[in-house]
Amino acid sequence: MIGVFDSGFGGLTVLASLLKTLPRYDYLFLADSARAPYGARSADVINEFTLEAVEWLFDQGCPLVVLACNTASARALRNLQQLHLPAHRPDRRVLGVVRPSVEALAGLPPGAIPGETAPSLATGTVAVLGTASTIASDSYAIELQKLAPGLTLIQQPCPMWVPLVEAGELDGPGAEYFLRRSLEPVLNRAPLPQRLLLGCTHYPLLLPAIRRLVPASVEILDQGEIVATRLADWLQRHRDHEARLTRNGTRRFVTTDDPAWFAQRGEKLLGRPLHAERVHLRARG
Repeated sequence: MIGVFDSGFGGLTVLASLLKTLPRYDYLFLADSARAPYGARSADVINEFTLEAVEWLFDQGCPLVVLACNTASARALRNLQQLHLPAHRPDRRVLGVVRPSVEALAGLPPGAIPGETAPSLATGTVAVLGTASTIASDSYAIELQKLAPGLTLIQQPCPMWVPLVEAGELDGPGAEYFLRRSLEPVLNRAPLPQRLLLGCTHYPLLLPAIRRLVPASVEILDQGEIVATRLADWLQRHRDHEARLTRNGTRRFVTTDDPAWFAQRGEKLLGRPLHAERVHLRARG
């Protein structure tokens, strides 16, 4: 079973792509909706919350967990991979969304070697839109410097976008106001970025409105498709871990908040009915 974690229901955009690309596996999706959004929280709190979620998914039988949350990937993944897993869960794996997204932003194949430059985008400008915490972590800039140092990166925090999505305000004058407010610093400059990454799994739900405001010459990257495609490649390259995943096509959805509220929004996103359960995450001692 593959565990998929997000602070809210926006991570369902990643799950939808995973189900399309890798439908035969079993999936357990956990949304920490009661404590969303993570974007404005401190690094210590994000680490604490993410560890609780990952450990809960491990306890449910997930040998592999995907952090479908840019904030958690940027702030907590390194500690999980380098400190927690070797000491406590050496047989488990946690993957994030930052590295595969940077590879796609730079035009590189999956598993690119640091220092290798993207042939078509060795120079130029690209942009990332994200939560305040993701942008403050500088994770995208650090990874891009390793993989394609010739690229110029614009990083723009969009603090109101996740609350818009969580409130269901995906279009209309109010949503457009906050979209323009965050997009203008990126678009009102020269040169325009060649590629624009929506660096939060909630943001694709705003894509129709964003696309109307962004010039057609700017490619907007869908993070869900990126993660799904590159996870498929990772599983091909790590057969020992792939062999541990169950393949019954089951899907389970859990949230730390109201399951009816989560199911209602999730059904609209996935395009099919779903049943959600409420769970309580516990602090790790």
